Amino acid sequence: MSPASTEPRPLLDALRAGTPLPAFPEADVARARGLADDVGAATPAAVEALPEALAGAVLEAAVLAGQVALPEALSASSVKPLAKAAKKALYRLRSRGVTPPEAPREAPPAPAPETLPTLVTVVSSAGQYGLLLTRVVRGGVELLQVIASDEQGVLELSRTEQSRGDLRRILKHGLKNGFGMEVSREEGARLLAEAAALNLRTRTPFPPDLEAALRHHGVQPQEPEPLPAPEPDDVRRALEGDQLHATPEIAEWMPPDAEVRGLMEQVQALAGSPLALSGPQRQEQVRQKVLDAAKSFFTPEVRQRYARRLWRMAAFFDATGRALQADIARGEARRLFHGLDAPFSLFAETLFAKVVVLAAAGAQAQAAQGAPGSEAPPVTPTGERRSPGGLILP
Repeated sequence: MSPASTEPRPLLDALRAGTPLPAFPEADVARARGLADDVGAATPAAVEALPEALAGAVLEAAVLAGQVALPEALSASSVKPLAKAAKKALYRLRSRGVTPPEAPREAPPAPAPETLPTLVTVVSSAGQYGLLLTRVVRGGVELLQVIASDEQGVLELSRTEQSRGDLRRILKHGLKNGFGMEVSREEGARLLAEAAALNLRTRTPFPPDLEAALRHHGVQPQEPEPLPAPEPDDVRRALEGDQLHATPEIAEWMPPDAEVRGLMEQVQALAGSPLALSGPQRQEQVRQKVLDAAKSFFTPEVRQRYARRLWRMAAFFDATGRALQADIARGEARRLFHGLDAPFSLFAETLFAKVVVLAAAGAQAQAAQGAPGSEAPPVTPTGERRSPGGLILP
C-alpha cells in the first residue's frame, strides 16, 4: 500500500469499495468499514478504539455526510492526534456552512405557586371552629370562610374575593389576637375534607358551595386518621390535665347544658340534705358527684371527640410557645382516644369541677351584694383543695 493510501479520503474509498487493507488488522478494518457505512450511529468510543488512520477515514466519512456530532465529540478526545483531526474536520464542516446545532436552552424554572396563609381557629367549648382557606383566582384571591363542628361537620360556608393586601390583613389580625394559628393550605383542605365526611356520617346537609369548595381545593370527604397510641409518660400527663383549664382558651370549655343542670341538681340536693355532715365530708360527697358526672359523660364517643379537640389545641399551644401545655394536651388526647382511664383523666374531672366552682363563686358574689334569698355557702379555708392548675376543687 502506498503512503498516499493511508490518507483519510483514499482510505475511506478503499473501505467502502471492500479493498483489502493488509496494513491493518482484519478486525479493525471490519469495524472501520461498518462505522464508515453508518457514520451517524458511530460513537466516539468506537472510533477512538481504531488505529489512527482508520479513525481518520471514519472522520472523513462524517465530513462528507455533513455529520457534525461525531467530530464535535471527538474534538475533546484524550487521543491527541484524533482530537486534532476532529477539529480539522469541524473546520471543514463550518467552511461549508454546516454548524453544530445550538444546545437547547434550559427553560426558566416555573415560578413557585403562590402560597397564601390558611388560618384555623381554636376549638370552642361546643366543639366549633373556624377555617379560613384561600385560593388564587383570576383577578384576586378567593377567601373561603367555614364554620364547622366536631359533632356535625360543616355548618356554614361563604366565599368572597379579596385583594391580597386585605386578605393578609384579615389573617394577620386573627393571628395577632390569638384567634387561631396558621396552617398549610394542604392541612386546611384536609380539615375541610374531614368536616365534610362528618356531614355525611351525621346526615347533616351540605351548606351551599361546599361541594364546589371541596373540588376547588382538590379533596373529597375523608375520615380522620386515628390518633397515635399512648406513650409511657402519658400517665404522668393524666395527673396534670387540670392545668389545661388554666389556659385562657380551655378555661372557657364547659360541659353541655344538660350535664351542667344535672350536676347542679345533685349538688344542691346535697346542700339540702338533712344529714349532719362536716365540711370535709360534704366536700368529699360533692367531689364524688363531680367524678361520677365526668365518668358518665365521657363515653367512648365523647372521649374520642375531646381527644381530637385536645390534639388540635396541642398544635395551637406549640404555635404559641407553650410546650408544657402542648405535651399535656397530647398525652391526654392519646389516653382519651384509646380509652385508658386508670388513673381517670384529671382534665375530664376538672371540666365538671369548674361547674361547681363557678356556681359557688356566683353565690358568694350575690351574698356579698346582699341579694335577697341568697346565702353564701360555708367557706372552710382549712379544707380548701386546689388543683395543680390553681382551680379550687370541691
